[in-house]
Amino acid sequence: MKSGPAAFVLWLCGLIGLCGLHRFYLGRPWTGLLWLLTVGIFGIGQIIDLFLLPSMIRQENLERRLDRMETRTVVR
Repeated sequence: MKSGPAAFVLWLCGLIGLCGLHRFYLGRPWTGLLWLLTVGIFGIGQIIDLFLLPSMIRQENLERRLDRMETRTVVR
């Protein structure tokens, strides 16, 4: 399970120039790399992510739960 506070702390690192760390944490390496190389798409993407972050956390946690459920049914 991905932690909301941890994702927000990583988002805050974008304020000192390390944009995209929250996206790496949430399993989105390609957009994380894009954010890192473009400084959060010139800051605009970083601001938008502040509002999208809760839904990205929910989606990642839901996908993890589904993966665990699928592996449990395959093993049995």
